[in-house]
Amino acid sequence: MSLLKQHKVTAFTVLVCVVTFTTLLFSFSLTDPSLYFKYAMRLSDSFFSKGQCGCRHCMTELEDDAWFTERLNLSIHPLLTRRNSLLTEDTYRWWQWLQAEQHPANLSEVVEQLFQLIPDVDQYMDAGPERCRNCAVVGNSGNLKGSHYGSLIDSSDVIIRINQAPTSGFEEDVGRRTTHHVMYPESAKDLDNATSLLLIPFKTLDLQWVISALTTGSIKNTYIPVKSTIRANKDRVLIYSPTFFKYVSESWLENHGRYPSTGFLSLMFAIHICDRVKVFGFGADHRGNWHHYWDQSYLGDAFRHTGVHDADFEYNVTLLLADKHKVELFKGR
Repeated sequence: MSLLKQHKVTAFTVLVCVVTFTTLLFSFSLTDPSLYFKYAMRLSDSFFSKGQCGCRHCMTELEDDAWFTERLNLSIHPLLTRRNSLLTEDTYRWWQWLQAEQHPANLSEVVEQLFQLIPDVDQYMDAGPERCRNCAVVGNSGNLKGSHYGSLIDSSDVIIRINQAPTSGFEEDVGRRTTHHVMYPESAKDLDNATSLLLIPFKTLDLQWVISALTTGSIKNTYIPVKSTIRANKDRVLIYSPTFFKYVSESWLENHGRYPSTGFLSLMFAIHICDRVKVFGFGADHRGNWHHYWDQSYLGDAFRHTGVHDADFEYNVTLLLADKHKVELFKGR
């Protein structure tokens, strides 16, 4: 075959691929806009990947921002396993101090019971040039109301929701899908079988609670009454590592607040397991009011100045991450 003919065949093949893919994207946009967003992003990523990850822009670049690299430590894994469950004395004391647990059970024994019930596997250790994991961290701010972000959120590979966050009735603004639901015993809710429960434990009792909630239902109180049982797939339960918890507080928040909020801990989880992160529902609404998107009750300054979390400092760090193009922040309405 002549060189001219080879060029013509190659050009024709590329043209057919482009037309086919464009047609598919158009059909997806008519049936499910979230599929349009997802496949359009992946097409772009496949053409422009730099090799650090499979995305056009990777969270960690070879020549990175000094502020970001000083804080980022990818050697500290976000999730608890048997292998990393042995805490240093300093970390254990810090963790027990968070909610002042008076008479904690033996942590090693509780961890052993826990991993007899839920999987003990290293997850999200697959970073590399073949991976482009797009994640959405969906906070609970009232600025999501009327935002119409639902399709964009649903186009993500990983969708992280927090505490009591509902989707039913709010799909247009917050989406339908959830892959990971972050909670602690006092904020627990039932989940469907496909969603991973990501537990943030503030004390040894919280680990005991998740064991109980998935089995006997014997623990009914922590420092307040809690759900004694929970509907969740035990094969999808994940536990936030206390070591990672402490690292987030010290490295990213410089110990502002007693401990990080669930929202900020969720954001840091995403930054460490994802290649691209979109952030929704953080901060106040456009009037400066703090409320949940499903509840118009004004939360007021008490929400920001409880002394437990430093919401202003957390939000400023989030803004800085967005300014440095490490996350994409959607401010809603």
